[in-house]
Amino acid sequence: MDLMNQIIANAKGNKQRIVLAEGTEERTMRAADMLLGDEVADIILIGDPAVITSFAQENNLKNLEKAAIVDPKNNDKKEVYSNLLFELRKSKGMTIEQAEKMAQDPLYLACLMIKNGDADGEVAGAANTTGNVLRPAFQIVKTAPGISVVSGAFLMFLPNKAYGNDGVMVFADCAVLPNPNAQELAQIAVSTARTTRAIAGFEPTVAMLSFSTKGSAKHEMVDKVVEATRLAKEMDPTMLIDGELQADAALVPSVAASKAKGSDVAGKATVLVFPSLEVGNIAYKLVQRLAGATAVGPILQGIAAPINDLSRGCSVDDIYKMVAITANQAIGIKSQK
Repeated sequence: MDLMNQIIANAKGNKQRIVLAEGTEERTMRAADMLLGDEVADIILIGDPAVITSFAQENNLKNLEKAAIVDPKNNDKKEVYSNLLFELRKSKGMTIEQAEKMAQDPLYLACLMIKNGDADGEVAGAANTTGNVLRPAFQIVKTAPGISVVSGAFLMFLPNKAYGNDGVMVFADCAVLPNPNAQELAQIAVSTARTTRAIAGFEPTVAMLSFSTKGSAKHEMVDKVVEATRLAKEMDPTMLIDGELQADAALVPSVAASKAKGSDVAGKATVLVFPSLEVGNIAYKLVQRLAGATAVGPILQGIAAPINDLSRGCSVDDIYKMVAITANQAIGIKSQK
């Protein structure tokens, strides 16, 4: 997985401010200590400073001294964040008193810090559900310009280097949106191309997958993929994309030559966009288990700033890698401005 080393190196070369909302969670503190020791990112921990300091001393985590610690109940910008949340949500009926209380919630505070320009990205989810992590992200940070849906991509590291970019592929959506319509599927394709550029570091070749290749079957589900491909090309004319393609036509040159002659994508896809979450989630797990691939993700995409959700069963290493990935997303977003 040389790519992961490249991701970490890129993060080191352009350090971003990543806020860890679950700052008193044990795995999070241990990962923060490693990240700070390796100078991968500038880490902001949200939590009781006394708890963090005590844990660091008891476990000899000397690098945690370099972390910026923000007390959610008592910090210098408490009023700023409360007012910001009130302004963002008053049209929804939020009162200033409610804003003051919610701004003390670490997950809301992390997003408010990003919105206020005090952090570049967030990683959370070691102790919280996906819904709890994403709710403040939708309400405060919101989606990227031109994008209305959030989706989840996986970096797939394949033992067989003949596929993808030297064995690296990106799959989406495998985590968030159950049944996207054509417009939403187009947005997922564009977002995944951006993720590929920012994190995987190569120019994407995007295959819009279906059970049909170039009209071999007729069905409304095929029509959706065809329309999504057309819309994605309009959204990003620079993107190399084709569809509808069956998986074998997208991946195997000999099959592509037979089923999709003249396609610039067929037979050499590096990004696979699935027609539904059901298909994407099943596909990445099958490739992971049957082909022995390593799946890294989900990497959330489509949000105006990178906010990534961990599994509650995550390891310290998982958090470390996700912070490096989040930093690369932040670098990519800044380069587009």
